Amino acid sequence: MPENQSRPPQPWENGWAPDTSRPPGTRRLYLAGALAVATIVACVTAIAWTDKGPETLSQPSPSGTGTLPGLISFGTPSQPEVTPPKGKSGLTTDEATTSTPRQQGSASPSPAAHPTTKPPSAHPSSKAPRPTTTWRSVRSVNYPDRYWHVSGGYVKLDPVGGSESREDSTFKLVKGLSDSSCYSFATADGQYLRHRNFILVANRNDGSPLFHQDATFCPRASTVPGAIMLESVNYPGRFLRHQNFQLKLDPYQYNDLYRQDSAFRLVDGLA
Repeated sequence: MPENQSRPPQPWENGWAPDTSRPPGTRRLYLAGALAVATIVACVTAIAWTDKGPETLSQPSPSGTGTLPGLISFGTPSQPEVTPPKGKSGLTTDEATTSTPRQQGSASPSPAAHPTTKPPSAHPSSKAPRPTTTWRSVRSVNYPDRYWHVSGGYVKLDPVGGSESREDSTFKLVKGLSDSSCYSFATADGQYLRHRNFILVANRNDGSPLFHQDATFCPRASTVPGAIMLESVNYPGRFLRHQNFQLKLDPYQYNDLYRQDSAFRLVDGLA
């Protein structure tokens, strides 16, 4: 093997000499000291911020909700103000919403502090009105001087007579016994007008469904202004008309005589 082997050049061979004016590791000490100073400054700043934080964060937020000191929180968006609808409903009332004296902590007023108020029944204005009875007479359109008149149990078209005749020509107009939207006619002695064998008669109410239907008549529009036609509830298409001054139930006919005979006016009672 050769005696002279190649080796890398040494620093002193290139003209460089190590710095012996400072001890080894000084640069590392400088870096460590700077890092320690930065750490101390950061700790002092954090302590100062922590001491100041509770005073700032303890103040109520504009939205009215508090935030715990020392915690980071996100702002909550303010909720839009909702105004309840006015007026009485299932949810709101018109009564005042202020708290009562008991709720406010004050003593409740004694009963003697307010004057005694009479109950509603003691006021005259609170009395219920008396039910009124509607009494009517039925006048013919083509015989305006003749009215429905009960004679011998039958209903005929007769002229006005004495007081007894006036009473027999006056009827109590009530809701239909079979249909409340229609009419029933009652006499002064408690009988009802009904059709029997298609003839209008006065009978006592036996409470049967047939009687209630026979005594119920529904008002219909007439071709004569101010007059009505009366249709049977259990015989639709049949109307009350007078024929030979007798009241009967006849099918509708398309002629002027039938329209005149079946048109009547409800007027004030004659009795």
